[in-house]
Amino acid sequence: MPTLLIYVAAAIAEIAGCFAFWAWWRLDKSILWLLPGMGSLVLFAWLLSLSSADYAGRAYAAYGGIYILVSLLWLWIVEQRTPDQWDFMGVTLCLAGAGVILLAPRTV
Repeated sequence: MPTLLIYVAAAIAEIAGCFAFWAWWRLDKSILWLLPGMGSLVLFAWLLSLSSADYAGRAYAAYGGIYILVSLLWLWIVEQRTPDQWDFMGVTLCLAGAGVILLAPRTV
């Protein structure tokens, strides 16, 4: 699976898992929301380990930009709140940084 797809799938799994905790704690949903939430967080960790990056720290750093993009899509689609100009500017900067981290030519 290409790295970009892995990062998008990992971001969805992480956000869904964290949202389950948010829903339980902040939205007064049943504690049973935590069960799929924990499963989703396990899936997130496994997916991120599939990254083609040579080092975990680099994989996590590059993933951060994708995570931010998917978080804003979650805000828009699931929570039905439109991101503003600052959200779009911030995610653009983060994606540029993630691209540099992931795609930069390295000698060793």
